[in-house]
Amino acid sequence: MSSPILQLLVLAGIAIFLILRLKNVLGTREGFEKPPVPTQPQPDARTGTFEVITGGPDPDITDHVAEDSQAARALTQMKGLEPDFSVSEFLGGARAAYEMILMGFEKGNLEDVKGLLGEDVHESFAEVIAAREQQGLTVDAEFVGIRELTLVGAEFDPATSRAELTVRFLGQLTQVVHDSNGAVVEGEPGKVKTQRDIWTFERQMGVDDLNWQLVATGE
Repeated sequence: MSSPILQLLVLAGIAIFLILRLKNVLGTREGFEKPPVPTQPQPDARTGTFEVITGGPDPDITDHVAEDSQAARALTQMKGLEPDFSVSEFLGGARAAYEMILMGFEKGNLEDVKGLLGEDVHESFAEVIAAREQQGLTVDAEFVGIRELTLVGAEFDPATSRAELTVRFLGQLTQVVHDSNGAVVEGEPGKVKTQRDIWTFERQMGVDDLNWQLVATGE
C-alpha cells in the first residue's frame, strides 16, 4: 500500500474517532425534543425553607392600612393610575400642611395657605376668623408638634379619578385668647394642649397638578 493512501486512512480514522468523542460529550438533538425540566426552587441552607419570589403586597400601602381593607384597594387603584404616588410621601406632606393651615387659622391669616384649602373649608375658616375680629379677640398660638398622624381612610372614584385621603392628627400647641383689652379669656400662657383633628384631603389623580386640598375637617 502506498504511503499517501496509508496517510489518508490514518487521518480518516482519527476524524471518525473525534466525531464519536464529540457525540458522547455533546449528545444529539432530534426534532420535538422534550423541553428542559424546570429548575426546582432550592431550600435556603440556613433555614431549610424554600425561597419564593412573588410580587407580594405593597409595603407603602400595608404599612398604613390593612391589606384586605377598602382603603388598601383604593390606594392600589390610585397607584395603578399614578405609579409614582407614595402614601408615605403624602403623609409627610400632610404633616407639613397641618402645621401651616392650623397656624394660619389660629393667627387669622389664610393668605399663605389658600391654595391648600378647598372652597368650603376656606369659607368656613374665614367666617370663624371674621367672627373673632368682630368680638375683638386675638389668638396667641405656637405650634409644638404632632404626637400622632394616622391614615384612617382612602377613597377613589375611577370615573372621575378623584382621590380622598383622611388623616387623624393629634397636634400639640399653646393657645391663649385675649379680648380687646388684652385680658386672657381662654387658655393659659405656656400650657401645651393636645388637639385632635380629622382632616380629609382631595385631588384628581393622573394630572399635572399634584397639590392636595383640605376639603373636610372634623374631630
